[in-house]
Order: sequence, then C-alpha cells, then structure tokens
Amino acid sequence: MRREKNGSLGLGIELNGSGANNQGPLTIDVEESTEKRLERLIRENQVIIFSKRSCCMCHVMKRLLYTLGVNPTVIELEENEMNSSLPAAQHSGGSGGGGGGAGPVVYVGGRRIGGLESLMALHLSGELVVKLREVGAV
Repeated sequence: MRREKNGSLGLGIELNGSGANNQGPLTIDVEESTEKRLERLIRENQVIIFSKRSCCMCHVMKRLLYTLGVNPTVIELEENEMNSSLPAAQHSGGSGGGGGGAGPVVYVGGRRIGGLESLMALHLSGELVVKLREVGAV
C-alpha cells in the first residue's frame, strides 16, 4: 500500500509475468476510474470485445475472429458501463449493430470498429483481415 498526498491509502499491485513475452510487471491500480481502465485496455490489446454477459452477438464475433486466427480479449461489462464508459471516439462503422449500447463493441488496434454488423461488413468486404494484419493480430 502507499499513502497518497491527500492522506488516503492507495493500493498498487504489480504482477511479474514469467512468459517469453514478458515486457515488465503488470500493474493494477485500484484507484483508476472505470473509464480510464477501459481506455487503457483498448490501447493495450490488439483486438478487444466489450460485451454483456450471455450476449449471442458477442459469441458470433468471437467465433468469426477465432476462425481468422485471432484470440480477442473479451471484457464483460454491466449495462450502465456499456452505455456510459466506452469511448465513442474514432468510429469507423455505421450505427446499425455499431455498438451503441445494444450489443457488443469491438476495437481493433485501438480503433472502434463497432458492433457485429460493422464487423461483418468489414469481413465481407475483405478489409477485416487487412486491419488485423496491420495490428499484428494474425
């Protein structure tokens, strides 16, 4: 634990990985806001899906990405977090199935793709594999 300037106690946890790709300790800051944590996760993961528990559209997204050789990070959020905490910047898809709170939202290389409909449109146009290669996900 550490004592903050305002006198409160803060907790910082460092986990040292042992894998070949270990680039340093993993840090969890319990004082980090939900919004900041989500923004950090988006930056740190090549492909990340934000979903609600038992979401069938998320299952379809994951199956498509697995078929392409991608193992996405999947974060399950509560309804209020889906609607208010996800960054809306850098959209590259339409609104239909675009992750406006009704379904899952996928990010590739830190850029918001949108929902299932946007992901499928990219796949059918042949652009999805190109984007995944650009970020080193496949």
